[in-house]
Parts: sequence; structure tokens; C-alpha cells
Amino acid sequence: MGTKEAIKLFEEKRVRTAWDDEQEKWYFSIVDVVDVLTDSKDALTARKYWNKLKQRLKEEGNETVTNCHQLKLRAADGKMRLTDVADTEQLFRIIQSIPSPKAEPFKRWMAQVAAERIDQMQDPELSIHQAMADYKRLGYSDNWINQRLKSIEIRKDLTDQWRQHNVEEGVQYATLTDIIYQAWAGKTAKEYKRYKGLKKENLRDNMTNEELVLNMLAELSTTSITKAKDPQNLEENMQCAAEGGEVARVAREQLELKTGRDVVSPLSAKRFFEAQQPTERLGEAEEK
Repeated sequence: MGTKEAIKLFEEKRVRTAWDDEQEKWYFSIVDVVDVLTDSKDALTARKYWNKLKQRLKEEGNETVTNCHQLKLRAADGKMRLTDVADTEQLFRIIQSIPSPKAEPFKRWMAQVAAERIDQMQDPELSIHQAMADYKRLGYSDNWINQRLKSIEIRKDLTDQWRQHNVEEGVQYATLTDIIYQAWAGKTAKEYKRYKGLKKENLRDNMTNEELVLNMLAELSTTSITKAKDPQNLEENMQCAAEGGEVARVAREQLELKTGRDVVSPLSAKRFFEAQQPTERLGEAEEK
């Protein structure tokens, strides 16, 4: 099954999804949906709720649960993990077993997601506009959003190269990504997220403009070096990743030398923008 991952937002909560190109249908992470409908305090609580519900439905002979399967989706720690998923029809039946005032709004949201995908298949530019609208709703600046969308394109080019050079998705992707982060930022992905006080949040979604641009430079450089050196195994790809990250490290150190401040920030992107707003308002007042 050829699937493409995507993060969808329902009332600012993230729902992991995967689009099946062959069957032309969405698959939704069931535990994420449970999290939305039950307002769980954390992922563990939602997972426990789903495990109990799944067991009860199986005991009742519910075929929907039996027919559900698993896909590898990106977990909070950035690793690809097998996750219970359901297509739209299966999920409608599962939702009926979860008492929640959000059930009907969520069903309408699911129908909208399905309709948008059909439109986007006919006009791919619509998916870009949707991503921009999602980030805008979360409070990101237009400049940051443009950078983030560009970073997604650069990341895809890099993972395409890894795939062509015998790198396996999951652990090996995470290993190479850690090497790139370590080389330019001095931190692994886990250390970087801890430094920013993140848990479930996506690291790149919480980089400042400067961090995002330097990470783009690191990944773009790694892509170019990979193409030039044509690595054939993980060890050779690791060397390319280190060299790509080194290019961005040099740029970071030069920027820090010129500005006299650290580029790698403990602030998340949204907190960074919030911190800038008082200064911007003060500047506007002085101009008046």
C-alpha cells in the first residue's frame, strides 16, 4: 500500500493520517481521534481508553475493530511506530461507541478532509494553501510559514536521496537526522526538543526563522553532498550527513559572531513571535 503521511488539525489538535494512493482513501490514527473526542490529558490516557474500548468491541463481536489494521506513523519522539488506524467508514462506527459532544463536529470534519483531498488531487496547489491556512490559524507569521513550506520541500528531496542510497525509513532516517542536528546545532533531535521544552510538538514547527533556515541549509547541503559522493551504505550516508551539517555549523557560528547572540534558541517559534510583538508595537508607536 503506497501511503503518504499528513497531519490534520481539528480544533488545533493534531490527528495523524495517511493517504492510500491505491485505494484512494484516508486512514486516521485511532488513538489521536480518541484523544480529540475524550479530551484526554495526554497520549497515554488516550491509548489506555482505546485499548479498553477495543477489547470491549472485540468481545461484542464488532467486525470493525477486527478489520482495522496498523500503519507506521510518526510518534511524538519522531520515530515511525506501528499505529492502529481506521478508514473513514470504520472510524464512523468506532466514534458511535465514544460518548462525546465532539462526535458530530468531528464527523463533519472527516467528511471535509475527504472532500479536500479529492480537490487537491485535481489541483495540488490547494494542499499548499491548506497548509498555510493551518499554520496561520496556529499563530505563525507569514514569513515563517513560507520558510516552513520550503523546508518541507528540501526535506523531501533529502529523504528521496536517502531512499535511493539504501537508507531505510524509521531508525536509519532518525539516525541521519540526529547527525545533521548534532553537526550544526550541537544537539540531537531529542536534546533539541528538550531544550525548547517540547514534548509531542514537532521540532521544525517550533524552530525560529534563523534555526529553520540553517536547518534547511544543512539538509540542502547533505542532499548535494549525497548526490556528489553516491554513498552505498549507512556509514557512508552518515558521513555525508555530518558534512552537510558542518556547512550549516560554519554559517551559524559566523552569524553568532556578527550578532553577538546564540542562534539556537530555547524559544518555540510561536513564543518567539510573541516575544517580538511588544517590540514591534513599540516601534510602531514611536513612528506615530
